[in-house]
Amino acid sequence: MRPLTLRRLGWTCAALALVLLACVVLALKLGAVPISVTDLVWNLARVAIGQSDQLPTDYRLIVFELRLPRILLGILVGAALAVAGASFQALLRNPLADPFVLGVSSGAAVGAIVALIAAPRAVLVTPLGAFLGAMATIAAVYFLGRREGQLDSATLLLGGVICASFLSAIIWFLMTTLAGRDLRGMPFWMMGDLSTPLPAGLRWIFTAGLLAGIGAIYTTAADLNLLLTGEREAIHLGVDVTRVKLVVYVSASLLTALAVSASGAIGYVGLLVPHAIRWLFGSDYRLLIPASALGGAIAIVLADTLARTVVAPTELPVGAMTAIAGAPLFIYLLRRRMQ
Repeated sequence: MRPLTLRRLGWTCAALALVLLACVVLALKLGAVPISVTDLVWNLARVAIGQSDQLPTDYRLIVFELRLPRILLGILVGAALAVAGASFQALLRNPLADPFVLGVSSGAAVGAIVALIAAPRAVLVTPLGAFLGAMATIAAVYFLGRREGQLDSATLLLGGVICASFLSAIIWFLMTTLAGRDLRGMPFWMMGDLSTPLPAGLRWIFTAGLLAGIGAIYTTAADLNLLLTGEREAIHLGVDVTRVKLVVYVSASLLTALAVSASGAIGYVGLLVPHAIRWLFGSDYRLLIPASALGGAIAIVLADTLARTVVAPTELPVGAMTAIAGAPLFIYLLRRRMQ
């Protein structure tokens, strides 16, 4: 593994940022109403110099009120899920760890639905409920996965699957108590939905929470590298394992809760993206965390573009697109661990 330098970190993130920019342009172009790249670049330049009032009304509606907010939400959600997945994989020392597989996404969904039932008009209650649900679920999975004081990968995975199944049943039960207006879009939301943009007030809170969560996890990057060797070895090397666990569990649960409360349960992003980044750039968490954030954003933007265009004008759930790519990878990794 090549040593990580600041220059390599910068060039890697810059390359991924350029790929993300290209994906954003592609997503703005494609849709039920296709838009030429020339017109897109020209009109984006108009907006940049403050001449947005000169744009046609229908063009402004399609690009800047429908597609762009959806793309920006996808970037935030993808970054959150990918970093959360990479963090859980390091802390639990299990390459199959993922917020969706471990049931953390389902726990966040339960918390969000309970908050929606209890206080439907309170803006911040839904993300808070999702966070508490995610925290409770990962704590339950962690304790279910411990055998004789050590984490057992097989037991951990089984505990996550059981929790996810149990929480899914609770979700469908709670959905029967929702009003008809809220219930109509709930099944689609459960498979991942980016069509509803965040309110202006929540947008900044979501972004701040995302940056805070990723930043907190990044402060533990060097410790996560050592923790991969085992908790006892990490303690002998001077790692404060209790602090690292607390920071990563809370931060990864926060990221999962933010993503689920904004877009529903989108599966396998936290599994697919970190493995792709490791294959391309190595497993140093000082590079893996920011690269996973950018890679997750790219994955969700591409998945959402496919969901909007494959059977246009009908729209597919974003989670269906990510599952098509993520489920085969999960099976492959599971088979490889059993050999």
